[in-house]
Amino acid sequence: MSAPRAAIEPGTLAPTVGARWLLLIHHLPGKPDYLRVKVRRRLARLGAVPLKNSVYVLPDSESAREDFQWLLGEIIADGGEAALCASDLVDGVTDVEIRALFHRDRNAEYAAIIEAASQSRSGESVPTPAQHAALDRRLREALEIDFFEAPGRLQAIAAVAALAPSSRDAHTPSIAEGARPLNRVWVTRRGIKVDRIGSAWLIRKAIDPEARFKFVDPAGYEREPGELRFDMFDGEYTHEGAHCTFETLLARFDLADPALDALGEIVHDVDCKDALFERAEAAGLAAFIQGLAATTTDDAARLERGSMMFDALYASLREGVTP
Repeated sequence: MSAPRAAIEPGTLAPTVGARWLLLIHHLPGKPDYLRVKVRRRLARLGAVPLKNSVYVLPDSESAREDFQWLLGEIIADGGEAALCASDLVDGVTDVEIRALFHRDRNAEYAAIIEAASQSRSGESVPTPAQHAALDRRLREALEIDFFEAPGRLQAIAAVAALAPSSRDAHTPSIAEGARPLNRVWVTRRGIKVDRIGSAWLIRKAIDPEARFKFVDPAGYEREPGELRFDMFDGEYTHEGAHCTFETLLARFDLADPALDALGEIVHDVDCKDALFERAEAAGLAAFIQGLAATTTDDAARLERGSMMFDALYASLREGVTP
C-alpha cells in the first residue's frame, strides 16, 4: 500500500477550489474488536478527515484513490461494507469548511511537534541526533498529508530545524571522512520517491559507480555488515537539519559541482515542500515522480526510469551553469 506525502510529491496533490473529493463510506461489523481501531488508525495515517462517523474524505488524486481502494478491500475482507465515491459537494458543507477540517488535524499535529521540540531543548542536555531524527521523521510524515498547507506548518519546520546538529557529523560515517565507498550495498526504504531516487542516482554517478541497491521495509529490516543506509531513520546518510538526503550526500562527500548543487535545490523543494529555493523546475520533477509512482510499484524500475530523468535534468543544468 502506498504511503499516505504548487506541485508536490505523489499522494499530496493539492486540489484547486471546486476540485472533486474522494469519499470513503463504510460500515464495520461489531466484531472483531480490533477492526475499528485498525481502520481508524489507517485513516489517520492517510490524512483523511471525517464528515460523518462512517464517511471520510481526501482530496482526489491517483494515490489517494489507491490508498482508499486498498482500505476498502481490507474492510470488505474483514466482513464490513464500503463504497468509494469521487464527488463535488453541492450543499450542506463547503470546500472551505472541508479544508478547515484538514487544517485542524494538521495544526494539532504541528502543535504537538512544536511542543516536543521545545521539551527536547529544555534542560541542560543537548538533543541527540537520534532525537532530532525521530522528530524530523514525525514532521515529514505530517507534511506528507498536509494537503492545504496548514498555518502551523512553517513554525513546526522551524522548531525541528532548530534541533539540528550544528555540524554534519551528526551521523557518524561508516567510512573515512572524504573517502569514497566502493562496490557497497546501499539500503533505503521501499516505495522510493524523489529524494531516494535522486540520492541513488547521485550515489552511482558521483560516489560509488558500482553501487548495488536494496529496498526494504524498515519495520523488519536488520542491517547486514557493510551495508550503507540512506534516507532511513538512523541511516548513515539521511536528512540532516533542513537538508534532504540528496543535499546531505553532496555535503558529506564534498561534491563541488554547481549543476549538482542546483539539482539538490530542486530535490529539496519537491521533497521538503517548503519552497526554500523556489526552483521553477520543481513542479516538473514532482509531476514526473507522481506519474512514475502511479505507473509502477517496482523500485528497481522506478530507479531506472527516474535515473533517466535525473540524467537529463543534470545535463540541462550543466548547460545552464557552464560558462
